[in-house]
Amino acid sequence: MADHIRIRRALISVSDKSGLVEFARELASMGVEIISTGGTAAALSKAGIQVIPIEDVTGFPEMMDGRVKTLHPKVHGGLLGVRSNPEHVAAMATHGIRPIDLVCVNLYPFEATVAKPGIVEHEAIENIDIGGPSMLRSAAKNFESVTVVTDAAQYARVVSEMRAHAGATTIALRRECAQAVFARTAAYDGAIARWMAGNGFADRSAGAAGDASATFPREATLTLELVDELRYGENPHQRGAVYALRNERGPSVVTAKLLHGKPLSYNNLLDAAAALELVQDLHAQRAGATACAVIKHTNPCGAAIAGTVLGAFEQAWSGDPLAAFGGIVAFSRTVDAATAEAMAAGERFLEVVIAPAYEPKALETLQARWKNARLLATGELGAAPSVGLAWRSVPGGMLVQERDVHAIDAATFTVAAGPAPSAATLADAALMFAVAKHLKSNAVCIGAGGTLWGAGAGQMDRVASCRNAVEKAKARLATAAGAVPVAASDAFFPFADGPTLLADAGVRCIVHPGGSKRDQDTFDLCNARGITCLLTGSRHFRH
Repeated sequence: MADHIRIRRALISVSDKSGLVEFARELASMGVEIISTGGTAAALSKAGIQVIPIEDVTGFPEMMDGRVKTLHPKVHGGLLGVRSNPEHVAAMATHGIRPIDLVCVNLYPFEATVAKPGIVEHEAIENIDIGGPSMLRSAAKNFESVTVVTDAAQYARVVSEMRAHAGATTIALRRECAQAVFARTAAYDGAIARWMAGNGFADRSAGAAGDASATFPREATLTLELVDELRYGENPHQRGAVYALRNERGPSVVTAKLLHGKPLSYNNLLDAAAALELVQDLHAQRAGATACAVIKHTNPCGAAIAGTVLGAFEQAWSGDPLAAFGGIVAFSRTVDAATAEAMAAGERFLEVVIAPAYEPKALETLQARWKNARLLATGELGAAPSVGLAWRSVPGGMLVQERDVHAIDAATFTVAAGPAPSAATLADAALMFAVAKHLKSNAVCIGAGGTLWGAGAGQMDRVASCRNAVEKAKARLATAAGAVPVAASDAFFPFADGPTLLADAGVRCIVHPGGSKRDQDTFDLCNARGITCLLTGSRHFRH
């Protein structure tokens, strides 16, 4: 295997023409003969770079709207021929096939095309590249002799190596570039397969309605791009990194802009993602209001909806100030100067703040208060997500499910026992049930007045969660004159023991999905105590 291969002949055919002219001019200056296609050839010729049209090599014109232009033995033979194999060399000579030493191809922008709103099927299909991946794979298979370039970010590296080695590249670079090819084509094909599954192709071939293959394809490919290597994972002895899902839309902590502070850690990202998810759900509860969530170890320890950003923060922080110290705070609206001053006051300490944006004075205040606190801007939240899959790794495989985007709507709750709730109590019931959805199961939370007072999460039994929620909320429960404390549970109560604890603590409304064989025991308790019992009909476990 030769280490250095001199590049004498290159084929360039790119959709993304960033840096194209400069790269081709560098190749030409080193005596490289350039073959090109369609729009690429036109762009190079316009820049004064001499090119050989692909049809002059193949003897065939580009045809079928450009679908057929490089699928030809004189192209693939020039890429795949093994230069050290006498039979290959003889076949190339017999058929007039000349070696191609470098291929520069980036693919039709399929992913960007299908990400556009309202894209029609025909346009998506026409952006499925055939010739490009074929050339890339041929060149990458023969990396012993061929240099293959898939991204404009590689141009400078290739040119630098050629300059350093009299127009040649090294086997190390060619091997590295070949690996990048197969990663790129795998991602590209995966994106096409996912689009076809999501665009109804799976439904058309799956057969009977309800067949799981209509939702979950037999094989699935996730396309992930490395965003950053983290200092460590959950613990210092674990390495960590963060990847972005290609073409995932909507606000996310992975794509949010870091305006200030240290790089995000693994645990920061988990907590910030949980905070953003909760705020998006709360944001959907009341139009025009501001939602704020305080997260610790992915669980809400504070949550509120209020008329102002400052009001939402103060109410959310009041839920559990002890747990909130060193936590993550998320907002549904721009952080203003008054809110920033309140956040920075006293002994409060935050690891991460995440919001759509920050007023300049607010940003200045937070930056001055904490040198290392991470300030993230997501852009406008928009509507809550309505579709999507959630992936979770387990040893040996992946679990996948539809994201829990089931809308929490108080209008769908039914009164199972006790007095009919007021509009304010019904709104608090929806808010508390939304918070319970974001707590680890078994989950129970208590609150009123648009504010979370206390929560119990991640317990092995629901009674313990009730007890923890009461303990956290007891000070507010003791002074709840005029308020109607609401308790929410993410799943039904298997017995009336948990609801009894809540009733004894002063809870006046209990909201839960229902569905237990012993629901009537809870209803009887509520009727006897004058407590409203609301059923949602939907469970929201979070493991």
